Amino acid sequence: MNIEAFLLCDYATEDRGGKLNVLGAFHTLYASEMPCVHPACAVVGRIRFTRIEEGKHKIRINIIDQDGQSIGPKKLEAELMVRLPEDADSAVVNFVLHFQRLKLQNYGQYRVDLAIDGRQEATLPLNVKERPSKSEWPDANL
Repeated sequence: MNIEAFLLCDYATEDRGGKLNVLGAFHTLYASEMPCVHPACAVVGRIRFTRIEEGKHKIRINIIDQDGQSIGPKKLEAELMVRLPEDADSAVVNFVLHFQRLKLQNYGQYRVDLAIDGRQEATLPLNVKERPSKSEWPDANL
């Protein structure tokens, strides 16, 4: 198994042809005050499986705060069915898990964990920072 992509983004879709369409990948959110609620986002992945890995695989996403506590939706899970064509050595499976109204209690470092079949396989950072004033934005002088 090879994780070819694992992203946190504003929105994503997958079409029947296997294309993964990702809009607005990010790792930092800005908030004016705490706690805050992020209206909507998605966790997406693209995983390549080999012939020996054919069959069902369960994925689970956990969003973890600085104290190691799970936050957010409790059921960010999906089941993937991996089937390879006879003439292929591997197959790609995409997943898109949307969630809404993610409540963040504090500024700081969070993480998004990906587990496949009960084993952690990847982690994404999620930084939550205080929104700077308009003049303090890094590109304010452009």
